[in-house]
Amino acid sequence: MVITKSTSVLEEWHNLPSPPATFHPDRAEGPKEPTVAAGTISNSLQSSGSSFSNTLTDGETIDWETRSPEKYWDGDARSAHATDVSHIASKHNVDLQHGLDGKEAAARLERYGPNKLESVGGVSPWKILLRQVSNSLTIVLLLAMALSYGTLDFIEGAVISAVILLNIILGFAQDFQAEKTMKSLQGLAAPTCKVVRNQGKVDSIKAETLVVGDVVQISVGDVVPADVRIFDGVNLEINEALLTGESLPVIKTPKIILKQRDISLGDRTNCAYSATTVTKGRGTGVVISTGMQTEVGCIAEMLQDRKSSKEGSAFTRFFKKLWVGIKNILGLVGTPLQVTLSKFAILLFGLAILLALIVFSVNKWDLSGEVVIYGICVAVAVIPESLIAVLTITLAIGIKAMAKGNVIVRRMQALEAIGGITHICSDKTGTLTQGKMIARKVWVPEMGTLCIHGTTDSFDPSSGHAMLDEKAIDKSDELNPMLSKLLDATALCNLSTVYNTLGQSTNEKATSTWTAVGEPTDIALQVLAMGFGHGKTDILANSEVAFFAEHPFNSAIKRMSVAYRNQATDTIDIFLKGAVEAVLPLINSSPNEKAEIEKRMSELAKEGLRVLCIATKSIHSSSASEVASREWTESNLEFLGLVGLYDPPRLETAGAIAACKQAGISIHMLTGDHIDTATAISEEIGLLHALDFTTTNKSTLVMQGGQFDELSDAEIDSLDALPIVLTRCSPATKVRMVDALHRRSAFCVMTGDGVNDAPALKRADVGIAMGLNGSDVAKEAADMVLTDDNFASIVKAVEEGRRLFDNIQKFLLHLLVCNIAQVILLLIALAFRDDGGNSVFPLSPLEILWVNMITSSFLALGLGMEEKTSDVMLRPPHSLRVGIFTKELIIDKMVYGSLMGSLCLASFAVVVYGANGGDLGDDCNEEYNDTCDVVFRARATVFAVLSFLILVTAWEVKHFSRSLFNLDPTRYRGKFAVFQAIWYNRFLFWAVVAGFVITFPVIYIPVVNKVVFKHMGITWEWGIVVSCLVIYLVGIESWKAIKRRFGLYSGRNTSLHTSIIDGVAV
Repeated sequence: MVITKSTSVLEEWHNLPSPPATFHPDRAEGPKEPTVAAGTISNSLQSSGSSFSNTLTDGETIDWETRSPEKYWDGDARSAHATDVSHIASKHNVDLQHGLDGKEAAARLERYGPNKLESVGGVSPWKILLRQVSNSLTIVLLLAMALSYGTLDFIEGAVISAVILLNIILGFAQDFQAEKTMKSLQGLAAPTCKVVRNQGKVDSIKAETLVVGDVVQISVGDVVPADVRIFDGVNLEINEALLTGESLPVIKTPKIILKQRDISLGDRTNCAYSATTVTKGRGTGVVISTGMQTEVGCIAEMLQDRKSSKEGSAFTRFFKKLWVGIKNILGLVGTPLQVTLSKFAILLFGLAILLALIVFSVNKWDLSGEVVIYGICVAVAVIPESLIAVLTITLAIGIKAMAKGNVIVRRMQALEAIGGITHICSDKTGTLTQGKMIARKVWVPEMGTLCIHGTTDSFDPSSGHAMLDEKAIDKSDELNPMLSKLLDATALCNLSTVYNTLGQSTNEKATSTWTAVGEPTDIALQVLAMGFGHGKTDILANSEVAFFAEHPFNSAIKRMSVAYRNQATDTIDIFLKGAVEAVLPLINSSPNEKAEIEKRMSELAKEGLRVLCIATKSIHSSSASEVASREWTESNLEFLGLVGLYDPPRLETAGAIAACKQAGISIHMLTGDHIDTATAISEEIGLLHALDFTTTNKSTLVMQGGQFDELSDAEIDSLDALPIVLTRCSPATKVRMVDALHRRSAFCVMTGDGVNDAPALKRADVGIAMGLNGSDVAKEAADMVLTDDNFASIVKAVEEGRRLFDNIQKFLLHLLVCNIAQVILLLIALAFRDDGGNSVFPLSPLEILWVNMITSSFLALGLGMEEKTSDVMLRPPHSLRVGIFTKELIIDKMVYGSLMGSLCLASFAVVVYGANGGDLGDDCNEEYNDTCDVVFRARATVFAVLSFLILVTAWEVKHFSRSLFNLDPTRYRGKFAVFQAIWYNRFLFWAVVAGFVITFPVIYIPVVNKVVFKHMGITWEWGIVVSCLVIYLVGIESWKAIKRRFGLYSGRNTSLHTSIIDGVAV
């Protein structure tokens, strides 16, 4: 029993001397210890909702189910929780009272190595640089650059060099923040710790010198230095959220032996694990594993993703490494977008070689200078030189846009993957929920059930509204006497402090910020009482009540009581709270009343609430000395009511989940919490519905991690659907879930905040970590980080990913249309031969580069800045396996490119053959001479036609099936809708205008036109240019109309969407 007055109870506990060790390895048979089945304590604690703890104090006993402990331990740390500590000590040859001898500890350190995590090494800048070059598109551009310099075309070579350099710089800058997960893990290790060595002497040593068998002492604020089997302690609680995902600290029970060996970390209440933090009390334990053998070390091992280097023969290993190296160099490793573009670049490279061979074959392999240049010209025409630069810049812009939406992108390639994900595997605590406790329901006999709804700030007593049996009540109204008593009890039997800090903003408006100090459960109870004007401060200030005594919470008996002296009534008022099963035997209610209390408790527990029982009694001041007896104090109590607490969902979570489901994305909750709590939360946020449990998948909708882990891969794959909710998850469970989704050809996101989430974050297609409450390990392992820890931000990320995918398709189509048109033009133009028998260029090499690099690049960038369409989250995810090269894109580029190439060819033929009798001059590919007027004017016409058609194409590809004159019917309607739609994207608008304007000086500036671009000014030929532009517009609009009329590809939904809009307008 502890009687305190002004001194903090927590401080008194902390300042107590270390308890003497009670176990000795030299005993023939250890003492019988309390033994409970796995989950008994955790489940009862869940129902009680208590966050306080204490081991049995001297003189206090409780009946535990006991058994003789096993007399042999195999040394496996994973079974230490089910083993008598004396046998663990005997196995490690250590006296738990005196610790190891210094020499023995040094020998073990030499034998087993230091207690630290192995590093995977730093990230080399040279490797990052090599990654930028190891890309098929870059390699193709390097070859094109080499050919340009080889043929002494320094202008073309310099332009391609600039493109390559820009891409490398942008990629290097983005990837320089490389993965440093192992360093984060090392940062979690405790730098020093207290160890008992050399005949019981307590020393402070470096944590890395700790060895198995050492006896360590831990107290409030300490980071546990290794995995420890606790054998003694007082009020010991440890925050294991980083390993288990539990929202509350775990109450440790050193005096028990758990029966089951295979239970989750969160249920091993007699063990402590490396890198976790002591939040209350103190304890003593023996080290059972160190370094990479600890639980956090196992996670580090998974993060390193090591594979045995001895698999297969030396010959097989050599060719495996060679193949992996080739794939890395060619960029065939990475996200679907990276792999697809790399394969596309290889295809383009092969096509470029084929086209060059065609040119050489047509010229009967007479490889004169002009033939070689023409072959290079055709090869360069097929390569979209600006693709890498435009793609990199577009993704960089997308990263900035996501940052504004509270999503930080650590790896650029994740942007493409996030738009095509089909599943999201999310942690519960702090991600779907707020990670804080609030009082949800209060049941008082003869009054009913009081519910608190709409709480937005868990620390603000005024947040939320109260309802009594579904009827709204005013918190300021006079309360039921029993409810008033209950609120007084929750406020006074409480060690937390909740207060409001007032600050002034720049506009001189007062802002209210509520802050709380204490245990989450106590804070929730204090906030509940304050909401009705019964806060602890108010009670003590407005009445003659003073603190008298306290019996601290004891994890064995699961209750706490306080006594206050009431001067007005000359009584001692006693208030008690605790688990229902611990308090029920102490109250003086009838059997029927107790049965009703148990029934109500079960109902609240099934809703996922942590249930506390509140009771009271008053005695005359003359009996004050009796309060010293805990047994007397906590007997013959009057029952006041039950309080149900829970960790509430974020307000945005339900809407975010609904949006994901509408977008065809499945959500899975993977949590370390209990099954009842997880199920209740999943129903509240709309993840599960009552009807779901009537299906044939009822048994697999919600599963415990242990059940899931027991299934083989084949059994998991045979399930009709993977579990929606997985509880009591271990790190391996989450990784197996990701692997199971991959085997179903799904692409998944894993969200998380703790160390336990890191392996799955790395294994998932896109790992998303929490920025506010997430560990450094999770952040470094993730591809993206949410700066507001808001699940709704994931929806924004998906929207942005889909927008980027759409825009990449748009500018890719735009660039490829241009390349196809040029290839068609140049190949057919092989038939145009001058007087010397040489093929005449319908476009000069620099004209091709100008169109590809100057005209197209800025248009492509503008298309990359297009805003999301109105239906972006109303359609299912696009297939990441198909990638960006969908059937519609391939057909469209052939239709657009063929029409554009044909019009360019026709314009050249009309100028040369229609108006000038087919005069192609002599040697007009090298430089201007008197015979080249016709060819130079024809080139200028083709250049103008190609430029204008490309400029108009930029607007046409804004939507693959909607007319240019009805691009966005949700925003703009009417005769002038086209002007509003094209004006909306300012960058693209001015890029098109600039493209039109700049075409004229390129054609007409003297010297530059003839010497550099090898064309000259035109006059009447502008009529041909305008005619080609009109024909092109009619052709593209006709093709789009066909898609809409017959419901082809994206045209399937366009007509329906327009009809809906028309209906709304009417």
